[in-house]
Amino acid sequence: MSEVINKYETIFVVDASLEEEAIAGIVEKFKTLISKAGEVESVEEWGKRRLAYPIDFKTEGYYVLVNFSAKGDFPAELDRIYNITDGLLRSIIIKKDEKNANA
Repeated sequence: MSEVINKYETIFVVDASLEEEAIAGIVEKFKTLISKAGEVESVEEWGKRRLAYPIDFKTEGYYVLVNFSAKGDFPAELDRIYNITDGLLRSIIIKKDEKNANA
């Protein structure tokens, strides 16, 4: 019996005060991690943006949106890795509805 593949989107915010190579390294780390566990559909690097409120006294973050499909147990592991990664300010993982999955 095969496990169901779900569609997800995740946004993570990297500390914009890091050097460009460090930011690129973090982004690449998560693109690789997601592609190993599932299929990356799209990656949008929104770049540096002002945060809605300060996080750890920082006012800017580097935003990245990733749309992907993976098995149902992967988002919990991804969230665990987000939480232990230095340089990451915030992250969220959202499961897309079946009817809105193509949007």
